[in-house]
Amino acid sequence: MAQTHNQQQSPFLAILSRMKYINRWALMRNSREENLSEHSLDVALIAHMLVTLANVRHSRTLNADRAAMIALLHDSSEIITGDMPTPVKYANGHIQDAYKDIEVLAEESLIKTLPEDLRGVYADLYHTDCPSEDEQYIRRLVKAADKISALIKCIDEAQAGNAEFATAQKTCQATVDVMAAQLPEVADFVAEFLPSYGSTLDELLSL
Repeated sequence: MAQTHNQQQSPFLAILSRMKYINRWALMRNSREENLSEHSLDVALIAHMLVTLANVRHSRTLNADRAAMIALLHDSSEIITGDMPTPVKYANGHIQDAYKDIEVLAEESLIKTLPEDLRGVYADLYHTDCPSEDEQYIRRLVKAADKISALIKCIDEAQAGNAEFATAQKTCQATVDVMAAQLPEVADFVAEFLPSYGSTLDELLSL
């Protein structure tokens, strides 16, 4: 017999839908604004591909769908906190630690907007208390996807003739290069998927 639940309105998804109002790269002149919703989708697609590469080519047995969901939610706390620019967030350890605490509190606030019987499912996507080795690896790949997405944004801006992102592109490229040296899936992605970004649609379809 189906279990019945008290019907309770939940604003969780309505709140998440507001990611489209949070613009990234606030301190930079953008040729095209990028909102948090767009970024999260890009990170989810890249993370899913990285995990797929890990499974197919590097003998992993990871959950690509889980990686995509973690990626979709990875910056959702910024609906509450706003997007703190990277130079400010990482200016020193005190600011970085304080902002991390604020992020966790914001995530907990989002989780509390869910019906009580669903909270555990989504809390597990935000953070796990004792992550397994596989879970740790998934989250490393999600982090790599986040950095790759930032690099792609820099590439797009460079293609648009915007020199504002030149320094950011060098920084992002260096970070991705380090990750590629440590994670074979990232190296595969950089070699096979990254070069196509910045091309026109006609060029992409002719590859």
